[in-house]
Amino acid sequence: MATAAPRRFCRCACFCSQNLYVARYGLHLRFRDEQQLRRDYGSILRSRGCVTSKDFQQLLEELEQEVGRRRRLGQESAARKALIASAYHPARPEVYSSLQDAALAPEFMTAAEYSASPGADLEGLLQRLETVSEEKRIYRVPVFSAEFCQTLLEELEHFERSDMPKGRPNTMNHYGVLMHELGLDDPLVTPLRECFLLPLMALLYPDCGGGLLDSHRAFVVKYALGQDLELGCHYDNAELTLNVALGKDFTGGALYFGGLFQAPAALKETLEVDHVVGHGILHRGGQLHGARPLCTGERWNLVVWLRASAVRNRLCPMCCQKPDLVDDEGFGDGFTREEPTTVDVCALT
Repeated sequence: MATAAPRRFCRCACFCSQNLYVARYGLHLRFRDEQQLRRDYGSILRSRGCVTSKDFQQLLEELEQEVGRRRRLGQESAARKALIASAYHPARPEVYSSLQDAALAPEFMTAAEYSASPGADLEGLLQRLETVSEEKRIYRVPVFSAEFCQTLLEELEHFERSDMPKGRPNTMNHYGVLMHELGLDDPLVTPLRECFLLPLMALLYPDCGGGLLDSHRAFVVKYALGQDLELGCHYDNAELTLNVALGKDFTGGALYFGGLFQAPAALKETLEVDHVVGHGILHRGGQLHGARPLCTGERWNLVVWLRASAVRNRLCPMCCQKPDLVDDEGFGDGFTREEPTTVDVCALT
């Protein structure tokens, strides 16, 4: 009898040296050592305000600290997750139950059911979604009910107020929650990907691995006065992305989109997209995007980076080379080694 063997996911070694974000200079940097940094970025850094030796030394120290943080990330994240699982007391325990239909918007369920039906095609699906930009292939659809958004927000705010350890959502955001550390990957995000997003994305983005999604990285980002206010231009470490506005009351903070990061002059013409609570924006991970400054209130968004190992195993989207694989915790960065997918348990007895 053959059973599926647990898959081991990896990250690319470039994670510790590529795409190091420095907000005050608005740059993503590649960093190996001081000599390389001066050679590759000296001119542009000076043009962005890194002028004095003190400025450069401060930058150097920040980059070295960030490299160290990334190297420790998997082990420290696993430790936080274990502590949260053993000591945290949720305010809304129902959020941790298996994903229920009542949490989802009827329009989202209808679109996913259509996508999984025999004979479904892109034209039929687009009648069930809002096309934000045909050129950029950006779409919007209601994902969660208003009631579920409120319940999830109450739980996230309760966790934020707790004394539990908290990891950064990603390398650019400082405030928010990693869904796998909080224990919401298995009951919420994984079924969302496997049962609903997979058939949708297979029709919308077949050329980007939409029908081959096998892992994700999900996090909630928070924007508020005195905390993160905006997000610099970037592209995601994902084949595809879902970005759902959860609330709360706010003004400003619109998303903006350029072209694909590989394209020349990719930010010459940008498209702005306002948030609608409960609605999700679907886009390609390689689409350059960012967020305008928040003006008032608080904005919370659930972001799901959707990954297809069959695509990224050939080319890492961050270093644009064949990935140099390093074992990692959980879904890692969505890469897999070439391993058998099944184990014959009869041969083990």
